[in-house]
Amino acid sequence: VQLVESGGGLVQPGGSLRLSCAGSGFTVSSYVMSWHRQAPGKERELVALISSTSGSTNYADSVKGRFTIFRDNVKNMVYLQMNSLKLEDTAVYYCKARRNWSAYWGQGTQVTVSS
Repeated sequence: VQLVESGGGLVQPGGSLRLSCAGSGFTVSSYVMSWHRQAPGKERELVALISSTSGSTNYADSVKGRFTIFRDNVKNMVYLQMNSLKLEDTAVYYCKARRNWSAYWGQGTQVTVSS
């Protein structure tokens, strides 16, 4: 199982980015897929989650209405569309796959929101 994130970068406040998570060695639609982030000096936190069966989604209160998690089962990828970015969204963003007692993480991608 391997997860590879991409799409991070430097963006101004109010801007948008789309993060991608490519899965290999497993089927993303069979796992609970989620995005997490970790800012300097802070604990890693859950940002968004998409369930394996119904595809229902959940978001941290801090990103509701601004971020959208979705997956492409054909490409075996999961995305995080981030709009109206704020300075406090700056962090390393990680993709996670979880099923039963197994969990896998990507290496992370840096998102920096700065003017």
